[in-house]
Amino acid sequence: MSGRKPRSVANPLESAITTPSERILKECHSLYVDAENGLVKIASSLGVRLLPPRKKIIVMIMGNHSAGKSSFINWYVEEHIQKTGVAIETQGFTFITSGRKRESLTGNATLHLYPHFRPLLEFKGVTDYLSAEISTSKQKKFSLVTYVDTPGLVDGDMVYPFDVNSAITWLGEQADLIFVFFDPMGQALCKRTLNIVEKLSEKCGDKLMFYLSKADEAGSEIDRQRVMMQIVQELCRRPGLNKCGFEMPTIYIPNPQKPSRCVNQIDGVCQTIEKTINQAVQKTLDQLEKDSDLICSTISGRLEKDRADVAYNKSVRLHSFLCGALGVVLPALFVLSLMANTVSREQLDELLGEGPARSISILVGVVMYLWEWIPEDGQVVFVILFGAFCYLLFFLAKYFAGRHNKTLTKKERKMMTGYSDYVQDVVKTKKAKLYDWYLQQCAAEYDL
Repeated sequence: MSGRKPRSVANPLESAITTPSERILKECHSLYVDAENGLVKIASSLGVRLLPPRKKIIVMIMGNHSAGKSSFINWYVEEHIQKTGVAIETQGFTFITSGRKRESLTGNATLHLYPHFRPLLEFKGVTDYLSAEISTSKQKKFSLVTYVDTPGLVDGDMVYPFDVNSAITWLGEQADLIFVFFDPMGQALCKRTLNIVEKLSEKCGDKLMFYLSKADEAGSEIDRQRVMMQIVQELCRRPGLNKCGFEMPTIYIPNPQKPSRCVNQIDGVCQTIEKTINQAVQKTLDQLEKDSDLICSTISGRLEKDRADVAYNKSVRLHSFLCGALGVVLPALFVLSLMANTVSREQLDELLGEGPARSISILVGVVMYLWEWIPEDGQVVFVILFGAFCYLLFFLAKYFAGRHNKTLTKKERKMMTGYSDYVQDVVKTKKAKLYDWYLQQCAAEYDL
């Protein structure tokens, strides 16, 4: 993203946030967490789990102790937040982020601030070594970055109060960028660092960025080249790190009082962060569209299934009614026919009238003809089989009555239809406007 100010014409976002990227990420996040119509709430009502996008990228910095990790963070933020020194100053994980006021948080408060990192609780002892530093700094792109400062890594008898290798590996998988700092002062070839880097390379090699930190302290240019050769040789010995296109820029904290002839590529680190922020904006917008499509397709599927269930329930109810009606009507007709056969036609005319009496006489004639057609010694068996058949009809009626599927209530159908309309008309429209506005900030008008 360029640093120029957005145009004064109307755009979909009007807020006090300064950068276009921050505005877009904030707006997308609000579409997910809105209390009434947030995508997370809508998806939860459908049994779908969505996570709101992060409003900032995560940059994890790792390396041996005294590699300049904390110094780089202080330089980027332009505030002395992290302790620096030759000793192992950072013994746990520290999240450094921007906020409304300067504050320091402990383990539980840190996890409350970053619910995405709650799985860290599975690493025994890590919680006691978690902290967060909130700064009001708005320097560079800090408002869109959360740094994770990791423990300084050493070999030998150093005992960590938790499984540092597994914890750093897990955090690296969650981060958007992983900076690996090698310092030229003798600890660059720390085996623990290389082991973790090799493991991270297997799962998220595209996030890894290698830097020779404190390059101005490496002595002459020949000394720097020698150190870099040693580091590269050690990395290339490991199959997981022996890749084409390996780069390791030299960086150091600029100090006007100590000028150095060493090439300082620290601005390239800032450009890498800015590029990742822009990619995060695009990924967030793309994910917003995917999640919107997921919700709409889920609702469409539910409503279609509900229509099929309603049709199926009508069918089984009809089957149940027919079986139950036949189970009642057939034995009733049989019994009534036998009873009517004992009454004369004249008596039926007097009781029912000539028309109904004629119909009943025909029905009775048919039933009695069939009854007399059955041999006398088989009539008992017929009655038993006829009773069993009627019982089967009752059984089938009960069976079909219990086969209905659960359907949505009228209120639920209306709610789902409303959710679908909201996602289609509001969320997707908002996403399209955000994408257009984002492109307006970086593309020429004739390209749009």
